[in-house]
Amino acid sequence: MSPTAIFSGIQPTGRKHLGNYIGAIRQYVESQDRGDPAIFCIVDLHAISVEYDPAELRERLYDTTAILLAAGLDPERCILFRQSDVREHTELTWLLSAVTAHGDLKRMHQFKDKSAKQRELIPAALFLYPVLMAADVLAYKAAEVPVGDDQRQHVELMREIARRFNERFGETLVVPEHRIPKVGARIMDLQSPKDKMSTTSSSKLGTVFLLDDPEAIRKKFASAVTDSGREIMRSPEKPGISNLIEVMAVIAEMPPVEVESEFGEAGYGEFKKAVGQAVAEFLLPLQDRYAQLRSNEAFLEKALLYGAERARPIARDTLAMVRDRMGIGPARK
Repeated sequence: MSPTAIFSGIQPTGRKHLGNYIGAIRQYVESQDRGDPAIFCIVDLHAISVEYDPAELRERLYDTTAILLAAGLDPERCILFRQSDVREHTELTWLLSAVTAHGDLKRMHQFKDKSAKQRELIPAALFLYPVLMAADVLAYKAAEVPVGDDQRQHVELMREIARRFNERFGETLVVPEHRIPKVGARIMDLQSPKDKMSTTSSSKLGTVFLLDDPEAIRKKFASAVTDSGREIMRSPEKPGISNLIEVMAVIAEMPPVEVESEFGEAGYGEFKKAVGQAVAEFLLPLQDRYAQLRSNEAFLEKALLYGAERARPIARDTLAMVRDRMGIGPARK
């Protein structure tokens, strides 16, 4: 099997929660030894597409870096860097915008949702967000993109951009495939199990943050909204229990059907208690490691710059090829 480059990015905004870990971060850790290379980017340029505070953005970026390292990413086994440190991303975004359909961007769910929440200005950056995301991935000729289920539409668009570029200018870009986990691709709000767990739109009681103390985690699961009946089973009519089963399956590393079997005779209260305890215990080592890492910003900065030094030549080579194929600048020799 030929080597496969893997790429994924994560926003530095907001406090990271259980949905971020299950849907994305654990995939990063699992794939860092499969990728050749495995590249993970903290996408600070994406973060400025909505209202934000500059000082908070820098703080959250270090928070996110520490979380990723605490979860198990190793800068020697993968390439971990800050998006804005590799300027090839922004130039490639502009070049790729020449083969991106305006209508495709208008149909993006994220643009519709986030633009509706903007109080005054709807920035063009929000509209072009998917093109920058495509540039992030296509710059590294990544064949695999580990993402949560909510990013499926973005990956489909970057595939279309790559295909359209290749058809017009010749085979240049790799058309990537998404890798969405079979279990836990979309973790839901504990208080509103039909809505995705989110830093911005979810309720505080329904969002389990990775740095919540054990008692807070147990209380959040104990108060989780469940469904009618008492059966511990996945079903479209049981979104609350189905969500808890998926969480337990990931944390306990067992198939959902085994979770259903093991807790089949338990009541909802007992099951919620078991899930809360399992999550609290699971996150303790991550929290301890995070506390050690976050206090050393110099180390975090060094790790990010080291990753950028390794990422830049890969992106530079792709950008040079794209420029040449498009007739931008002098012809390559």
